[in-house]
Amino acid sequence: MNKNESVSRYGPLIGAIDEGTNSVRFLVFAANTAEVLTYHQVSISKSYPKEGWVEQNPMEILGAVVECLNKTVDNLHQLSIDSADIIAIGIANQRETTIVWDSITGQPLHNAIVWMDMRTTNIVDEILKGVRNNINYLKPLCGLPISPYFSALKLKWLLDNDASVQLAVKEKRCMFGTVDSWLIWNLTGGINGGAHSTDVTNASRTMLMNISTLKWDSKLLDFFKIPFEILPQIRSSSEIYGHIHDGVLRGVPISGCLGDQQSALVGQMCFRRGQAKSTYGTGCFVLYNTGTAIVDSNHGLLTTVAYQLGPQSPPIYALEGSVAMAGEVIQWLKEKLEIISDVKESEAVANQLPFDNRIVFVPAFSGLYAPYWRKDARSIICGITEETTSAQIVRAALQAICLQTKDILESIRKDTGLLLTKLLVDGAMTANNLLMQMQADVCGIPVVRPLMCDTTALGAAIAAGRAEGIRKWDVRSNIAVPSDSFFPSISDNERDMLYSQWKMAVKRSLEWESLEELHDDNEDLHKLTATGLFVIGTMIVLMVAKYRSIT
Repeated sequence: MNKNESVSRYGPLIGAIDEGTNSVRFLVFAANTAEVLTYHQVSISKSYPKEGWVEQNPMEILGAVVECLNKTVDNLHQLSIDSADIIAIGIANQRETTIVWDSITGQPLHNAIVWMDMRTTNIVDEILKGVRNNINYLKPLCGLPISPYFSALKLKWLLDNDASVQLAVKEKRCMFGTVDSWLIWNLTGGINGGAHSTDVTNASRTMLMNISTLKWDSKLLDFFKIPFEILPQIRSSSEIYGHIHDGVLRGVPISGCLGDQQSALVGQMCFRRGQAKSTYGTGCFVLYNTGTAIVDSNHGLLTTVAYQLGPQSPPIYALEGSVAMAGEVIQWLKEKLEIISDVKESEAVANQLPFDNRIVFVPAFSGLYAPYWRKDARSIICGITEETTSAQIVRAALQAICLQTKDILESIRKDTGLLLTKLLVDGAMTANNLLMQMQADVCGIPVVRPLMCDTTALGAAIAAGRAEGIRKWDVRSNIAVPSDSFFPSISDNERDMLYSQWKMAVKRSLEWESLEELHDDNEDLHKLTATGLFVIGTMIVLMVAKYRSIT
């Protein structure tokens, strides 16, 4: 098949790099139909140097991207499709994850500090002491609470604690960026003139960008003591950042970039004010489109940039509720407790039980994010008896994901005065039908799972295509039509009871102190004993539950 025949069959092609916390994919879309023609996926690892620390190797991330590009192009050729028909590439990436690297050697100066990392807790404590414990002190400028979640705190930790980073800053060769910046710089040439850029959505997650001006803010930089010269240029989500410098896609422009959750919002076609989507991956993230209005939440939500589709287009904003632990909880059940052998097994195991599980699991491994913003929270399982089984723990874990989402929807209702009539969903976990039914039951509204499951990658492709003049996707109406919907199947009383139990359990998860603090404080030694007994007791019950499930 020659090039003209492939173009006439599919139209121009758009590539999308979907870089997540656990894997990297490169997908190729047909611009005329938004059909995924092929893709390749590579897993990426995380390391845990200390308790609460989560890191990734930036070179592994970059290598996974390059491998995905190469393998996907090979796939195209096997389908007799010309890879030269790829006219643009978009990037969707895990947000907040922080990378610093050497502009001369191109090598990372430290492992990437992942968004869920909690090492900056002490820094946050010190900062909060200086602002009378007001976590919202900087929200008027950046839209975000003071939390270990965001990039500025991770970057400050690197500047304060890593000698190689300090020396690189002193010698004017340190570069900072979130994962999108690292990829754009490397793919467009790296030390040979790579573009040091980011987009407004990723910049809005750093605590360093002014949410109104979309510029790096001098007051925020001074507050965190961040040097301006190490920062990337902030650009819109849809414009040409640069061109692939070498390899199989040399010369193809990178013309779209969005943080993965904002990319899913675009991919779900939530272009109207009042539309919302929830993405279920490692964490869970609800974004609510507020249009051109910057809405300040009084109920624990973030104000963030949703997208800006072109440098001359107005920025669109969103309220966001971020849940740290979703798919990661199910992975924990598999890898740490070993009560399921595969994450896909969670649906079948939990389906053995009726609605009334009586077990409540608050998965606060890294504290609680929205709407609580409590870094002192720790995971807790309530309601355990001698009859508790491993299946009940699995079901409670799935239910916890849904209850955390309900928390966020309640905050949206309080902030906007509007009650959502449906919730659009996407992400790998939406393949779990039980989880989707639970979500509808817990929230009391229909949950709509779209026909297009690759919405995060699609959003990046839409942004990239728009910069190349592709403004309409011919099957846009089909993408918005769900393949299935899930409707509430429990009574209001059952729903209220479940949510009341959840709120009680959340209260019990708060104000847990570190073992180091307890050890240093003689007055609190009795708390250490109680904590130890609770942990030991919980693990004994779980071991018994696992044994019963096996026998």
